[in-house]
Amino acid sequence: MDWQDQISSSTDSSPHSDLLGSEFVAFDEETATATMRFTVKTQMTTWRGGVQGGLVAGYLDDVMGYAYVAMTGGEQAPLNLEISMQLLGLLPEGATIIGKGKVVRGGRRVIFLEGELLSEEGQVLARATSTAIPTMRPSPSETGMGG
Repeated sequence: MDWQDQISSSTDSSPHSDLLGSEFVAFDEETATATMRFTVKTQMTTWRGGVQGGLVAGYLDDVMGYAYVAMTGGEQAPLNLEISMQLLGLLPEGATIIGKGKVVRGGRRVIFLEGELLSEEGQVLARATSTAIPTMRPSPSETGMGG
């Protein structure tokens, strides 16, 4: 099973991916951009009917992280040092959100990432940048979380 199949497999996906309703869609090698789809679950929302702000960062972190995972062929994963986020619109309960994550620069010591969350109509709902360090991507068996 290759890394793309592992990302898409429910048995190998990280528990956070299940919580976020994450689905890996594609990776564009030329632009180092990952595309993901998220289904907004009730558990992620506030009384306003949209995703709680800190949890929006989880969606952005996921798509930016998978851009780097994909760029390295599944060998590495980023470990965040800093995330800066702008909330531009409500992510409503039940919505399908499109995530775009991009590796701006993937150095040996520091990684720069950016991400956006869009409505199905293309409206930008949130965006973020991240500074991270490269690490080897752990497996579920190495972390004691599976197989």
